[in-house]
Amino acid sequence: MTEEEISREYEIVDRAKRDPAAFGVLYEKYFDRIFNFIYTQTDDEDLTADLCSQTFLLALGNVHKYEFRGVPVSAWFYRIASNEVNKHFNKTKSRKVYSLDEVHLRTLFEREEEDYSEETVMRLIEFMKDLSSEMLEVLQLRFFEEKEFKEIAFILDISESSAKMRTYRALDQLRIKFKVIVRDGKE
Repeated sequence: MTEEEISREYEIVDRAKRDPAAFGVLYEKYFDRIFNFIYTQTDDEDLTADLCSQTFLLALGNVHKYEFRGVPVSAWFYRIASNEVNKHFNKTKSRKVYSLDEVHLRTLFEREEEDYSEETVMRLIEFMKDLSSEMLEVLQLRFFEEKEFKEIAFILDISESSAKMRTYRALDQLRIKFKVIVRDGKE
C-alpha cells in the first residue's frame, strides 16, 4: 500500500469519527479480506460471520479512539479480528482450525517457481496442521495476507523482531519437513 493510499484511508477514518456512515467505505473494502482471514482459522461460515460482524462493530464503536500507528488501517481490522478469534477459542477452550487449502500452498510454490506433485502438497498441508497456531497465524499474515513485518507486529501486538523470528522459525520447520517429504517422495 502506498503512502498516498494510507493517507486517503486515514482521511476516511477522520471523517468516520464525525460521521459513522463514512466508515462504510472501509467496511466494503476490507470485509472480504477479514472474513477470509477469520474463516481460515475457524472453518465455520456461521462462526466466521459472527466474528467478522463483531470485528467491524468493535472498529466502528472505537473509531473515535483510532490513532495513526504507522501501519495501514487494515492492520487495525486484522488486529481486532485476531483478538476476537482468540477470545472465541479461549472462551470455548477449543483450538483454531487453520483450513489452509491447496490454493494457498500452490501460491507459495509458484513464488519458488517449482512444481510439486499433489501428494507432496497434501503431505505438506498435513504437516502444517502440526505447527503451533502462533506460527500458522504469522505465516498466514505474511504470505497469504501479504503483510509487512511492521503490520504483523501491530496485528499480533508483538515487536517487529518477534514477528520476523516467528516467521523464520516457522519457515525453518517447514523447510526441514519439506526436505524430508521431497527426499522420501523422490520429487
